[in-house]
Amino acid sequence: MAGAPLAPDEHGVRAAVGYAGDMSPATAWAWVQAGRAALVDVRTDAEREWVGFVPGALAVAWKQWPGMALNPDFDAQMRAAGQGGRPLLLICRSGVRSIAAARRATELGLTAYNVTEGFEGDPDQHAQRGHLGGWRHAGLPWRQN
Repeated sequence: MAGAPLAPDEHGVRAAVGYAGDMSPATAWAWVQAGRAALVDVRTDAEREWVGFVPGALAVAWKQWPGMALNPDFDAQMRAAGQGGRPLLLICRSGVRSIAAARRATELGLTAYNVTEGFEGDPDQHAQRGHLGGWRHAGLPWRQN
C-alpha cells in the first residue's frame, strides 16, 4: 500500500527520509537502557517544566517559548550530545518537531532517530493528549515538577 509506514526492522526501527529512522517509545527506552543511544528531549523548557520530563534525558530544545523561535544553540548542543558518534533518540510532544530536529541533526553529521508518538501522544476525540500513544501512555519512566 503506497504511503503505509514500513514495518520495523529487527532493531525496532522503521525507515525514514532525511534521518536514521523512526522508533516507538518502548524501543527507544530499550535502547537507552541498553546504553545504545542517548534520549534527547527537544521540547521547550516550558513543556518539560509544566507537562513532565524523562529523567536522564538531555534537554536540547528545537524551539523555545515564548514565540517558538528556533534555539540558536541547537547545533552546538546536539553536537555535544552526539559526541563520539553516540546515536541520538529525539522526542517531542507528539513526534512531529522531533522529525525536523532529527533531520537537522543528520545534516550536522549525527545519527538521529525520531521517537514516534512523542511524550504525550496524539489528541483523542476530546482534543486531550496522554490517552492515545506516547511515552507517558506507554508507562515508561517520567516525572513531573
